[in-house]
Order: sequence, then C-alpha cells, then structure tokens
Amino acid sequence: MDRFEAIRTLVAAVDGGSLSAASRSMGVPLPTVSRRVSDLEAHLGTQLVVRTTRKLILTEAGIGYVAAVRQVIDQLGEAERAASGEYLAPRGELLVTAPIMFGKLHLAPLVHEFLDLCRDVTVRLILSDSVIDLAENHIDLALRIGRLPDSSLIARRIGQVNWITCASQAYLERRGIPQAPADLEQHDCIAFEGLQTYRIWDFGTPPRPIHIRPRFSVNTADAVIAGATAGLGIARVMSYQAAEPVAAARLLPVLRAHGPEPLPVHLVHKAQPMQPLKQRAFMDFVAPRLKSALDEIASVLDRTGA
Repeated sequence: MDRFEAIRTLVAAVDGGSLSAASRSMGVPLPTVSRRVSDLEAHLGTQLVVRTTRKLILTEAGIGYVAAVRQVIDQLGEAERAASGEYLAPRGELLVTAPIMFGKLHLAPLVHEFLDLCRDVTVRLILSDSVIDLAENHIDLALRIGRLPDSSLIARRIGQVNWITCASQAYLERRGIPQAPADLEQHDCIAFEGLQTYRIWDFGTPPRPIHIRPRFSVNTADAVIAGATAGLGIARVMSYQAAEPVAAARLLPVLRAHGPEPLPVHLVHKAQPMQPLKQRAFMDFVAPRLKSALDEIASVLDRTGA
C-alpha cells in the first residue's frame, strides 16, 4: 500500500462527499479508490468512514485522523512550493473565490490583467455566492462581502458596499413611490432566493425587519435586476450590482434615507509562516484596483442620489 496515496484518496473522498467524487477528482477508477481507503483502515486497525448509498460519514476516529493528515498534506505542500521556488518569484496556481456577480463585474477583468503581467502564475477563479471554507478547499484567497466572523483568517479591507432599493420608473408611476419601509408590504417585490425563501429585508439602524411579498423570485442578482428593469416590482440589490442600471436611469433608487449600515468588503486568506509571492503579488495588484472600483461605484451612486 502506498500510504500517502491512500491518505490523499481518503481526504479527496471526504472533501467530495463520496468515493465516486474522489474517483472523478483524482482520475482513478472507483474500485482503486475503495481499495485504498479499505487498505488504510486495515493498516490502522480502525474504521475511518461509514459508507452509505449517498455519502461518506467520518467516524470519531476518522474525524481526528483526517484533521491530522490535512496538516501533513499542507506541510508537504509548503515544502514543495519552497523547493519549486514559489517563494522566490511569483509562480504556480492560485485558487481564488468571490461572489458571482462581483467576480464577473470586477474581479475577473483584473485576473485577466494580472495574468498578462505574471506569465508563470495560473488562476482558478471560483464564483459562488456560498461561503467556501478556505482550509478544506485549499483556497488561496477569497473576496468576502459582509461582517467577518472571528477566525484565524488574515483580512485586508478594500472598501464597502451598500444595499440599494430600486425599481423602474414605469413601476413607480404605476404603483407609487414607497415613502417608508413598511410601505413595501403593499408593493410587488423581487426576491433574491433559491430553494430556501428569503423574504425579510432589514432597514435602518438598528435593523428593522420588513416582510416583503415577492411577485418574482430568482436566485441570481442579474436576473433580479432584469426583473426590476422590466417593471415587475421593487428590488433590493448591492450597490455594485445596481450602479450601472441606476447611472443609466433604468432603475430609480427609493427609500434612500432608510438603508441599513454599509457592508465591508475584504480579501481574506489563511495565516501562513511565509506568504507565497504569487499570492502577495496578486493581492498587491487587485486590492488597490478593487478599492478604486468600489470608490467609483459610491461616487456614481452619490451623483444619482442613491
């Protein structure tokens, strides 16, 4: 048994949630994956995972073992990066994550520019509105919008964004302009939600919850904006999402005096004994440019009265 390959296979299965996921991610036949995990359990003399028809569940022994071997894998990765010269010049792969629309509008174009400058660096950009665990998924850098929980992550603040409540002129002419947040209970609203409903909007400081009645719900911000532009109702989106349609007068801000507190925007990464130059170079490149973009968004919305 190649113990290290068995350990890598076990961690891949745990991260993917199944032996099949490990087989796909590693490009290894499923029987080989199953045998590696079984051989590792036999070597240790204990059961590490419980196999069900849908997923893997770590046993108590498995939880402690996987946590320990992750540290070994991370330390080996650090040693390989040092040996390959990653701490001498920017090179290697960066795994970066960001919210979907912010990533499309602002981060992806900067990645393109960065790659033109640093030819020995490659970037995998994962756009998701879910909070992805950096340690478990080996993420190098994440852009986070909102209050950060206390953690061991290193955070670099690059600005802030605001909630903007807005609607098309046609809708407001037809239904009237809400004068207070409570008026939204009598309006058609557009909810940003997926399989789980999210029908409470907070206004003011301290936050006061308002229950909305959505006529249209959708799980992407650009579709929310498209619905509002089409006159389906009142939407509430982030300032970076609303800036362009508000500047073009396709959407008009309402309830401007009742917005909740701004949300901070950070770049976050794991604490490391030494920060790879590829990561430092990327942060130094994108951080001031993202700050300028957020400042410009705030300026545009100030000029339009949003």
